[in-house]
Amino acid sequence: MDQLNFIFTKNSFHIDEAKDSAWAELFKENKYAALYELGFKNNLKGLTPSAFYLYQLSQKFIEVLSRSPELEVAREETIIELSDDDLDYLMSMIPFAIGTEYINERWIKNNIKHLNEQFKKDMTSYKGTAQMYLQEKSQDLKAAKRIYFHLVENEEDTEFPFAFLATYATKDVENRIVHMPLKHALIEYKNDQKQLLDLLSCLNDVAQKIGLIAKFMETGDLFHPIRLTSQEAYTLLKSVPDIEASGIKCRVPNWWKKKYSSVKINVNIGEKKPSLLGFESILSAQPSLIVNGHALSKKEISELLKMEEGLGWLKGQWVEINHNKLQQLLEQMEKYDGTITLKEALTKTYISDEDNVDVDLGVQISNGKWLRETLGQLKNPSKIRNKAKPKYLKATLRPYQKNGYNWLNQMNDLGFGACLADDMGLGKTIQVISFLEKMYENNKESHVLLIVPASLLGNWSKEIDKFAPRMTYHILHGKTNILDEDCFATITTYGMALRNEYLQERVWDCLILDEAQAIKNPATKQTKAIKKIPSKMRIAMTGTPIENDLSNLWSLFDFLNKGLLGSATDFKNYTKKVQAHPEYITKLKMMVSPFILRRLKTDKSIISDLPDKMEITEHVDLSKRQIVLYRKEVEKAEDLILESEGMERRGVVLGLLTRLKQICNHPDQFIHDTNFNPKDSGKYAMLKKLCETIYEKRERVLVFTQYKEMCEPLSDYLESIFHKKGYIIHGGIPAKKRTEIVEKFNNEDEYVPYIVLSLKAAGTGLNLTAANHVIHFDRWWNPAVENQASDRAYRIGQTKEVFVHKLVSNGTIEEKINQIIESKQELAESILATGQEKWITEMDTKELLDLFRLDV
Repeated sequence: MDQLNFIFTKNSFHIDEAKDSAWAELFKENKYAALYELGFKNNLKGLTPSAFYLYQLSQKFIEVLSRSPELEVAREETIIELSDDDLDYLMSMIPFAIGTEYINERWIKNNIKHLNEQFKKDMTSYKGTAQMYLQEKSQDLKAAKRIYFHLVENEEDTEFPFAFLATYATKDVENRIVHMPLKHALIEYKNDQKQLLDLLSCLNDVAQKIGLIAKFMETGDLFHPIRLTSQEAYTLLKSVPDIEASGIKCRVPNWWKKKYSSVKINVNIGEKKPSLLGFESILSAQPSLIVNGHALSKKEISELLKMEEGLGWLKGQWVEINHNKLQQLLEQMEKYDGTITLKEALTKTYISDEDNVDVDLGVQISNGKWLRETLGQLKNPSKIRNKAKPKYLKATLRPYQKNGYNWLNQMNDLGFGACLADDMGLGKTIQVISFLEKMYENNKESHVLLIVPASLLGNWSKEIDKFAPRMTYHILHGKTNILDEDCFATITTYGMALRNEYLQERVWDCLILDEAQAIKNPATKQTKAIKKIPSKMRIAMTGTPIENDLSNLWSLFDFLNKGLLGSATDFKNYTKKVQAHPEYITKLKMMVSPFILRRLKTDKSIISDLPDKMEITEHVDLSKRQIVLYRKEVEKAEDLILESEGMERRGVVLGLLTRLKQICNHPDQFIHDTNFNPKDSGKYAMLKKLCETIYEKRERVLVFTQYKEMCEPLSDYLESIFHKKGYIIHGGIPAKKRTEIVEKFNNEDEYVPYIVLSLKAAGTGLNLTAANHVIHFDRWWNPAVENQASDRAYRIGQTKEVFVHKLVSNGTIEEKINQIIESKQELAESILATGQEKWITEMDTKELLDLFRLDV
């Protein structure tokens, strides 16, 4: 089990990667039968986070099942419903794993229902008792007895303020499970001494441990309702663990279960805004004694110390009185009085969404007014006051993008590093450009450094030119190796950042990393070099779920907010303890959540802001080899275009178009080689960037090409990215085989990452709604044909947002024709009437030569 990984889906889960073949086969054969059996295994160690969560889910089901007093009577008809506490526990234990955004109370209940069905199937054919069944599954399990102890408040009686009743589970005349007072058992089993003794045997166990129960048995009071004093009630409440260990279920007041009756120290941190902002901010820490959220005055504390130990009535509620503990709490209050830095508060997990309770010490930490409001805004950016949009920004932000823009500005104001981790396709780039344009508007003397993958240099340049044309920037890459001191923004690559140490000599106003997973390995020279670059504000952009690997999370936060997660050794030791103390996951999430803004395509609030189909143009730069070949082909064809006429000229143009499109795809397609080195194609680099993120979320993608000969090379390359082979559909694939591929691709229980499709073969009849990404590797330049292909994913039955990525090579025929089609709708319509590329051949010679010329 230690190498078994799972992916969580909208309603269920399935195996991701499996090296443990025995358990893998069981889960593949029947995942719920395997999960049910897994829950009976004791103290499994070394599980992956996803497997450990499912193990906890199954164990919780079996725990509740075994403690159900109706089990012996209802047998296979037992229906398990988790309590609110059980649901809260499983919600708080959600791991860092793929697809956990789908886990909510509905998801948990649905999977508990499947486990219940598995139990019913198993128990229906079992001939023995429920006790025997559980013992065969695990010797440590005991079925709960059929008896309940009920303790309730009796507010009308001041002398006996509590009432006690023992009941048992049985069936009525209509075969329904009912709970009857214990005295009815004497009547029901008056002719069956063995059944009666078996039912009451657990009472003897309890009587040996608890004198009060022994007394009730001797007098016979146990078979009737009993009035209790507060001291008798206190004796029973303290004995609940021993009673339930004997198989008797206890129902007691909520204030005892939730420990509301306990006196605790509350430390209120950050009531007022500190004078200086940042991780070294000095926050006030003010301790007080509280009961159920109410602060106690000195007079009330004095009253408690005078009361008899047990249960006392104070401020309209019952309070547990323990003089020794109360004295200890009073002594500890001095320890918490004073100040604390924000970093110290966070690293000690003082700060949380709700009160963070240390049960053993009786210490509760709460956020003061300023800190509570600030963290609330960071975790819910819609609460942040709107920042005025930059005056010269040429973009309309969607509502969630406005929230992201506001959040980045707030993080900058507070002096915190920020991780913008929205799903791919939701527009991280435009949010950051909006933030930078605002920074530029406020102070044109500021200096910002953007570090991006080389394949995205062109994309950033195009986006800034389009949305923030006034912003000054320069690209530091290749032979351009000197900083332009007059420019607001410097855009460079990870490789250049490693080689050019002079970037470390200036304190930048903002340092931004795109595709920040590039620094996930803290040991590499590249990561170390980038972390040395000083800056006032840091932003990490990533569409990859950073939480999938906790070591990645540490490295990212070591860049953003150094020291927040401690040293690498401290953090490694912390994560090792997660299985023994699952609540550590909750604390970790609380600690990092204010600094990560991650909106998902599955969020209802985001879906409402999005069109049904998002179309994104991905700009890519040609490789050096592509540039040489492209220019050479254009030069060879120029004279032919000038000299030819009519059909000959049309043939020359169409032939050149085909060759240039092949070069834009990959030089080896053009020269008919089989090597297809990824480094020789800008599109291969972009394809890797997109598909790595798709793989991290185990989403599925359709990759379209108009060239059948590109299907195999693309499939081979995608297999290296997804670590798993997908499928190919082109004109040579028989109809029956296509149907089989579609069924396998749409099967939620098996991950098929991709299908490569030739555009014409995939035009009609295929329903591939498991995919929520479509990539047009090359362009057909016929919007109707491209849309028809995209609609293989976006059609009836699609429950996810579909993102259509169109790859366009910068400075080439692809970009120029794309601009023409986007800017002239009437031309796009004429294309539909005249056919794919014939309209290009009708251009005059000057227009043609300008169209073909490479502008890089």
